[in-house]
Amino acid sequence: MFKLCVFAGTTEGRRIADLLSLQDALVTACTATEYGGELIEPAEKLKVLSKRMDLEEMKELFSKERFDLVIDATHPYASVVTENLMHACLETGTEYLRVERSGEGAPESAVCVKDIPEAVEYLSGAIGNILLTTGSKELAAFSGIKDFDERAFARVLPVESSITACREAGLKPSHILAMQGPFSVGMNAAMIKSVNAAYVVTKDSGKAGGFEEKALAAMKAGAKLIVIGRPESGALGSTFEETLELLEKRFGFVSRPSVSVIGVGTGTRAGMTAEAAEAASHAECLIGAARMLETARPDQTVFEAISPDAIISVIKEHKEFSRFAVMLSGDVGFFSGAKKLVPKLDFCDVRVIPGVSSLSYLCAKAGASYENTAAVSLHGRDAAIVPAVRRNRSVFALVGGENGAGKLIKELCSAGLENVKLWAGERLGYPEERITEGSAAELKNTKFDPLCALLIENDNIESSAAGLPDEAFTRSADEKPIVPMTKSEIRAIVMSKLRLLPDSVCWDVGAGTGSVSVEMALAAPRGKVYAIEKKPEAAELLKANAEAFGTVNIVSVTGAAPEACTDLPAPTHVFIGGSSGSIREIAELVWERSPHARIVAAAVSLETAAELTKLMNERDFAEKEAVMINVSKARRIGGYNLMTARNPVYVFTFQG
Repeated sequence: MFKLCVFAGTTEGRRIADLLSLQDALVTACTATEYGGELIEPAEKLKVLSKRMDLEEMKELFSKERFDLVIDATHPYASVVTENLMHACLETGTEYLRVERSGEGAPESAVCVKDIPEAVEYLSGAIGNILLTTGSKELAAFSGIKDFDERAFARVLPVESSITACREAGLKPSHILAMQGPFSVGMNAAMIKSVNAAYVVTKDSGKAGGFEEKALAAMKAGAKLIVIGRPESGALGSTFEETLELLEKRFGFVSRPSVSVIGVGTGTRAGMTAEAAEAASHAECLIGAARMLETARPDQTVFEAISPDAIISVIKEHKEFSRFAVMLSGDVGFFSGAKKLVPKLDFCDVRVIPGVSSLSYLCAKAGASYENTAAVSLHGRDAAIVPAVRRNRSVFALVGGENGAGKLIKELCSAGLENVKLWAGERLGYPEERITEGSAAELKNTKFDPLCALLIENDNIESSAAGLPDEAFTRSADEKPIVPMTKSEIRAIVMSKLRLLPDSVCWDVGAGTGSVSVEMALAAPRGKVYAIEKKPEAAELLKANAEAFGTVNIVSVTGAAPEACTDLPAPTHVFIGGSSGSIREIAELVWERSPHARIVAAAVSLETAAELTKLMNERDFAEKEAVMINVSKARRIGGYNLMTARNPVYVFTFQG
């Protein structure tokens, strides 16, 4: 097992120590202060030494431990420490590696000075208050500034040693800003204005040191930026990314980032489970939608990304982080992006943490059980809400878009479901949360927030059995001829032969009024039904019937088969109710596009039945069947009920 030592006085140093603790290595992380040691994430194979060491103490440590490598990730301005480390490694025969933080470069408006004495000289000849952001270690060197005790303010860490250094330098308590960073541009600007600073003194500590935020804040607050140049060191350094590559080549380490996929719940920190909150707080980098990132701490890096590919790109491009948290709304197992994301994270150590779903939250607010509730998401999806409400006593719907809930409620009313009971939950979990209760009729003119969910209860549910009454369908409009329709009894048998699944992709060829299309759409609520009809007047009726049943998963295709089908998605199930003499061509197109598709075809003429029989005998099928159905219905004549026979129908089934 390798032994490595990291002088981790910077953000990069802490991240390297964290990454190495996940490898097959014993790691010693050295920090100058106990506070610095507390910032390092504890690990089983990681030991932390928190004390300032001189050259002799370094040599003693290296001689005793015999490290395979010492990594110098100290601050770019800690030149004395770097020189001591180089000498200690040289004298003990220890391999040395310097991690160099890239500078940002001072803006043109800044005053660049070589060192602190030059900064003191410049500021002594200037007028106005001064904000020192260079730390507490060198405060005494700034005390030579003219009127230092009146003009100077220092921002330092909120630890005893920093406060002591401020007092020893001669700063008044009211001139000490003891705060822990990192700081945003806005926070920096507010501090500059609060002390009325005309000058901000900083070091070019790079991106990780918050240099850019200080430079932008000084410009925003109208203060002059004084940048102290970096001291020269004899060490040739590598960037953080280059250091990781060197460690991989030198020791064979594999950098597998740790990724927590977290269900944030309703979106607020208060709504997160304790496990989720802990995982999020331990992450160095948070990824998610803007609303989910509101839970981040100021010292955490955040990236706004939603799609799985965008999230993965962030993780792969930012090797400086070892612990990521992907923040997803609600619960990771309930209409969540985790479904597509997690399989793609095979290069990471993944932990999936569930959250409180909006379903369970809203049901709790409504005092309702959700064990038998059907869940539908309309947030960026095409889903049929009306059939779901008609066939379930309880439905939960996630809605999105501007007043999406209001549009859904109007859709329910248009479908004759104005008496269903609703609970509308807006901005669940937030201070402005609102729960509105009422019938669809009572709420149809209410405007709702885009962040809304609905719980719908229906006491008058309909049967899910196939074979809807023929009277439920419109067959003519504006005195136009009645369009042919597959009758209820035949439809029931056809549907039983089709054996649709909830997500089936269906073709209804020769759809007519769309009676079979509607039955298909109801049986496959997560699928699609492409209703192909060559007669324009029939296609219009088909659309009207689809709208009446709320089957938004029906796509009307006007044209003759098979030509009208060539650009459609490959089907899993096909019903052929009308072929205009092209039944062979239609069937062959289906098998060409989808060899395993299941076809059910209905024929009323002997010629069509004969053609289907030929097809049945020409190919090998996993399953094939032909049945003839004779239906007679009672009809009242005088004082008697007589059975009236209908034309026999031949139903053929082919399973590829």
